[in-house]
Amino acid sequence: LVRFTSKASNDILIGEPTDKELDVGAAIRAGKDVSVNVYSGTSVLSPGSSTDKTETIEKLLSPLAESEVGTIRCIGLNYVQHANEAKMAIPTVPTVFMKPSTSLADPYPSPTIVPKWTLKDDSCDYESELVIVIGKKCKDVSESQAMDYVLGYTASNDVSSRTSQFAQSQWSFSKGFDGACPIGPVLVSKELIPDPAKLHMRGLKNGKVMQDCGIDDLIFSVPKIVSFLSQGTTLPAGTIILTGTPAGVGFSFSPKEYLRDGDEFAVEILPFIGTMTTKFEFEK
Repeated sequence: LVRFTSKASNDILIGEPTDKELDVGAAIRAGKDVSVNVYSGTSVLSPGSSTDKTETIEKLLSPLAESEVGTIRCIGLNYVQHANEAKMAIPTVPTVFMKPSTSLADPYPSPTIVPKWTLKDDSCDYESELVIVIGKKCKDVSESQAMDYVLGYTASNDVSSRTSQFAQSQWSFSKGFDGACPIGPVLVSKELIPDPAKLHMRGLKNGKVMQDCGIDDLIFSVPKIVSFLSQGTTLPAGTIILTGTPAGVGFSFSPKEYLRDGDEFAVEILPFIGTMTTKFEFEK
């Protein structure tokens, strides 16, 4: 499903691309028209049913709205190759941090504005991530029950201010600025992706591959993550969970591959999810 405004109106609509094989994000970035079968609902959490109406995307939006996601959960250091890259021990329990809902952002063509306090340190970095979307309220679920509460998956870039991150033991501030959590381009049902470990993710900076890893490199699986986060804590419908990033982040290179004004970073997760591109602009 996609969430978008159409060329025919300013209304926010939900629907399914008419071409089910299309990489919606890549097509939008290439300036192509994307046709969508409109659904009767107003949210991917309650999409309703397909109508006989077809619309063309004017602007692609995040699959869920800021008002729907609540506090964004994130898992740190959750790929074996990234732990090795960072020269850190493989964790035995998930490392959890959070982003505010105000960090949520739309994919291309909407930009992420890098704030001035990050610019002074020149340390804005990217992290390609698979995102779990919770479909119904859950609490204290077991790993065997966890997938019953998963609605589907999308992609994200966990945009980070490294100087602030490395100066603190808590990461929410360094990863929580406005626009630091673009998601998209689509929400894909768990029925289409029964085993997310079979997905493959790449991160491309201005077209150059920086990250390239199978989701099967995750230290903590999707059911483990959902179960862990639900212990003693209610996860409302619409909760999104960023599952961690593989090796190849900008700070791992020499010289650093940090994001600059005008850069584009694409998170590609195949099959089904496609490419979520973000353009970065410096705050003036």
